[in-house]
Amino acid sequence: MPTEVAPQEYKDVLVFLAAASIVVPLFHRFKLSPVLGFLLAGVLLGPDGLGRLAGDNPWISAITISDADEIRVFAEFGVVFLLFMIGLELSWERLRAMRRLVFGFGMAQVVVCGGLLGLCAWALGQPPAGAVALGLALALSSTALVMPVLAERKRLHTGVGRAAFSVLLAQDLAVAPILVTLTVLGGMEAGNGASWLTGLLTLAPAALALAVIVAVGRLVLRPLFQLVAGSKSQELFVAACLLVVIGAGVAASVSGLSMAIGAFIAGLLLAETEFRREVEVNIEPFKGLLLGMFFVSVGIRLDLDVVLAEPIVILSIAVGLTALKIVSIFGVARAFRLPPRIALETAMVLGPAGEFAFVILNSALEHRLVDPGFERAVLIGATVSFFAVPALAWAAERLAVRAPAALEPVPEAAEDPEDVSGQVLIVGYGRVGRLVGEMLHRHDVEFSAVDLNAKLVDEARKAGERVYFGDAGRAEFLGRCGIDKVAAVVVTMDAPGKVDEVVQTVRAAREDVTLIARARDARHAARLYQLGATDAVPETVESSLQLAENTLVDLGKPMGLVIASIHEKRDEFRKLFQESAPDKRETRAVRAREPRRSTG
Repeated sequence: MPTEVAPQEYKDVLVFLAAASIVVPLFHRFKLSPVLGFLLAGVLLGPDGLGRLAGDNPWISAITISDADEIRVFAEFGVVFLLFMIGLELSWERLRAMRRLVFGFGMAQVVVCGGLLGLCAWALGQPPAGAVALGLALALSSTALVMPVLAERKRLHTGVGRAAFSVLLAQDLAVAPILVTLTVLGGMEAGNGASWLTGLLTLAPAALALAVIVAVGRLVLRPLFQLVAGSKSQELFVAACLLVVIGAGVAASVSGLSMAIGAFIAGLLLAETEFRREVEVNIEPFKGLLLGMFFVSVGIRLDLDVVLAEPIVILSIAVGLTALKIVSIFGVARAFRLPPRIALETAMVLGPAGEFAFVILNSALEHRLVDPGFERAVLIGATVSFFAVPALAWAAERLAVRAPAALEPVPEAAEDPEDVSGQVLIVGYGRVGRLVGEMLHRHDVEFSAVDLNAKLVDEARKAGERVYFGDAGRAEFLGRCGIDKVAAVVVTMDAPGKVDEVVQTVRAAREDVTLIARARDARHAARLYQLGATDAVPETVESSLQLAENTLVDLGKPMGLVIASIHEKRDEFRKLFQESAPDKRETRAVRAREPRRSTG
């Protein structure tokens, strides 16, 4: 018999899910960042919030989170999934193009900010080793906070987004060497010379793990997803996605790297495959939920007793830390020739502390490098600074709006090869879809295509076509394919029900896009016009018209007259099909034929 589980064991998760159901819609309604809502929910629902009243009012314990460690275990995966999604949106080529920002600007920021913050800690009475630990820990910023906030404000693909991401990626890469440095410093403090060699040797497994993840990923990922896609099981595909994310993270963690870096590498590898769009759609819900849990866990960490007991000290640490980092990052950014407004906006969003400060300072505490009391005050001050990220992002964007120069692209940022602006999206890349693609190539019209047949997709990609595996009947997938940018959508599948589904989804996503769909017969064409197709092409009618054209030409009739009569008959059929469509559908189809007005 299954083991009985007490409802109390699910209580904290239920409280989080209830909070998420309330926080996200509420903050969206008031046009506030949900990130801030999750942070506040963590403070309110944690043991130091309403939880402190549970003793006198037992019912309050039912609506508060009592075990912060349980939430934190799941919350750490939020950062892992975030880095995986970031990797999916990049490629090795784009990362190589950003190398000066990542390994130049990013690493310089860690060194400069770490040095200045370390000097401040030393001036406040901390020993040199402890000052180094504090400086390096506080020099890092929050990937989990900054990236979602920039995404909400549609700033990820601007110069600011690329510069901020480059620094955050460099910081994530620096975590493992920083932890090794603390091990070495701990050995020095303990007088154990062997710890030098032990600390340095821990870098070897990390480097080996990265090489193994890349090698195995290149050999295994595509065949794995081809096998899973062939099963046509959505559940199995989701399971494979989770296996890759968590497996790569665990492999990196075992070697001493952060799980987030392993997941990021896995994302980069999958970005080169035809499955990237479908993987993005399946992972996005997990990422959003786990990130929300991460933000709640950050709020729970805020010890209100200390804040209320020493508000000036805590606020001074938070403000001083943020201000010093903003000034330092701005200076480093200008040294790397970033435009002034981009440099300032980047510095402002990266000013507060990051989640890895907890990891690094806990390690420093284990090696007895920092005073426990001072470390606790610093961590609380760092947590308070987290709450400033949405506000700083808002203020930074106001500066950018006032000065258009802030939107100048970063010189090293390569153009996105996946940009679909003005292209055609072909849904279904079988016999008909390939022929449409060939004709578009002849007229120098760029296109991308999607199909649910993994074998067809693989063959097309080997031929050099930009074709992806995925279900175009899902609005989320169409969004990943750039439905808001394409000039036209051509639906070529031979399953009438699936064609109807795709046409409905496309039209719901875009009122003005040109939408041409393949129909089984005249009745199906009429239905497609009702669903919003700009043009529906019935196979039976087109076959009849083609037979009539060939017959008349073979009988010696003038080709020009024959072609004109065929076009006239085709227009008659189109008008007949559209007569059964409601006025709003007909109006929509006419609107889709009109040239799109420039929004620039």
